[in-house]
Amino acid sequence: MKKIYSLFAFLSLLMLSGCGYYNFTGRTGQIDAKTFQVNFFQNNADLVEPGIDRTFTLALQDLIMNQTNLNLVSNGGDLVYEGEITDYRITPMTATADQQAAQNRLSIRVNVRFMNKKKETDDFEKSFEFYYDFAGTSLPTGSVLNTAITTIFERITQDIFNESLAKW
Repeated sequence: MKKIYSLFAFLSLLMLSGCGYYNFTGRTGQIDAKTFQVNFFQNNADLVEPGIDRTFTLALQDLIMNQTNLNLVSNGGDLVYEGEITDYRITPMTATADQQAAQNRLSIRVNVRFMNKKKETDDFEKSFEFYYDFAGTSLPTGSVLNTAITTIFERITQDIFNESLAKW
């Protein structure tokens, strides 16, 4: 009976030794950094929606804190995220027979500069964009706007995380 337990323990250890560094988003490889900083993302879009610059900055900070064990610092971070919101646009997507918009699309584009002070080959500058479709009879205000911005920023921040840390 001891041989069966020993064999089971050995097989369990063998299976666990194949594991690398994982987080909830998948295999990332080991991150040498201990700290990160997210500089304020200015809203430089032609059409300005007040407050989305702060909302985006906080959303990116929250995502990185929740999906890594890195510590947020205000300056001198090993990983630095900075950039600006470059586009905020509402466009009609489909029309009705009486030339009214049946569906509108809110699109937001964010330009990101990522710097890894521990591994400069990981540095990049890239634009990330996503959209949210809503009924043409709705105005992009109140709960419609909050849902749209939350949905868009969840996708953009996850794309930034995947590009900078998850390497997907």
